[in-house]
Amino acid sequence: MQIPYLDLKAQHADLNDEIRAAMERVCRNAAFILGEEVAQFESEFAAYGEARHCVALNSGTSALHLALLAVGVGAGDEVITTPNTFVATAEAIVYAGAKPVFVDIDPATANIDASRVESALTTRTKAIVPVHLYGRPAHLDPLLRVAREHNLAVIEDACQAHGARYRSKRVGSIGHAAAFSFYPTKNLGAYGEAGALVTNNDDIARFARAMRDHGQATRYFYDHVGYNYRMDGLQGAVLRVKLKRLEELNGRRQRLAALYRRLLADAQVDLPRDDPQDECVYHLFVVLAGDRDGVRAGLEARGVQTAIHYPRPLHLQRAYTALGYGAGSFPHAEYACRHVLSMPFFPELTGEQVEQAAGALAQLVGSKTDPAGHN
Repeated sequence: MQIPYLDLKAQHADLNDEIRAAMERVCRNAAFILGEEVAQFESEFAAYGEARHCVALNSGTSALHLALLAVGVGAGDEVITTPNTFVATAEAIVYAGAKPVFVDIDPATANIDASRVESALTTRTKAIVPVHLYGRPAHLDPLLRVAREHNLAVIEDACQAHGARYRSKRVGSIGHAAAFSFYPTKNLGAYGEAGALVTNNDDIARFARAMRDHGQATRYFYDHVGYNYRMDGLQGAVLRVKLKRLEELNGRRQRLAALYRRLLADAQVDLPRDDPQDECVYHLFVVLAGDRDGVRAGLEARGVQTAIHYPRPLHLQRAYTALGYGAGSFPHAEYACRHVLSMPFFPELTGEQVEQAAGALAQLVGSKTDPAGHN
């Protein structure tokens, strides 16, 4: 049996008729940019996320950018975040004119180590951007405490965490603002590029709505030099259909993850730890394997496709050499990037496929009691 890493076609097959009808509504009304479908999605996603406002945008990157601008981040400022994330987290900080300042991760969760943040503060620090990586909530309480004590903003990068909960609250509703991506592979994925800024702050929402539409609060009257960050109507319509299924699909992800965890309990791999007080929605299911590249090749030979998220931490990327970091600056993040492996994972995956993928992995890496694997 060939096991794909991801299968977006399977999800579309279940939703085909409803998606076609939703897209037809947009075409019939010629509401191609923003429009009623987008406005309805904003209302529905804000309610789902237990937040006051949702501002629909063209990408999660744009959402991060506008969130940072909305809390006053600008030239000369510093923003603390993790080096173990997708590049957009750091890009948005640079777009705002600020400098990304990285701190290492907690090796148990792969998320930012909150205990290291305070030592990274300077007089130029303006905000903290925790990332809810792989759908696992970052430890927010200590970050919020530091932010209150030092008058900083907290912008949640929730681009991989649609529906996750931190201490019973939806992620995205906790900081000053949050960014969500609706890239097609996400738990809630559009049929193209899309994203959203979520906030409980009226001023942040008002600012983001103007800035996404060239800086205009009233048509053809511009209070700011803005951007073209609008969501198109077709994406709003698709997302409305898929939002109704999000809880069901997240539940499937959680059950598949539990099965993986049970089957790999004795395997010679490390699994990021879930906090029982939180709810992880498993955008990805990752393991840390000793000979990651050899294991990956062995899985491929057995018909199991995998991916790597992410192969190199941001502080070692050529684009960020000017920040002055080097190998060894953040050893936990570097270790994670050398060993992380994303297993096949999507809601339509079957239990039989999980058993085959996990069995192949366990055979390759060996058990904790008998570590002799078979590469």
